[in-house]
Amino acid sequence: MVKHIVLWTLKPEEKKNGDAILADLQKRFKALLGVVDGLTAIEVGKNYNGGKFDLVLSCEFTTKEAQDSYQNHPAHVAIKNDIHNVVCGRECVDYEV
Repeated sequence: MVKHIVLWTLKPEEKKNGDAILADLQKRFKALLGVVDGLTAIEVGKNYNGGKFDLVLSCEFTTKEAQDSYQNHPAHVAIKNDIHNVVCGRECVDYEV
């Protein structure tokens, strides 16, 4: 199993829209289940502890190859392109379990 964790910092002007952005991302990412082969779990949440990052994405894949396919899947790319409009920072961690 592979886990993929992404942390985002919203642009200062987007922070007031954080709840709406979160709701949209939750809906769109959840819709990838059953569409992207090998994606077994996905969730988006809002950081309530403060700090540098506002939102987090957590995904589970059956294999590294499934994760690679997800990265280039058109449905994921569309979400990713929209996220780039509202964030100013991103960090990512991938690991095998």
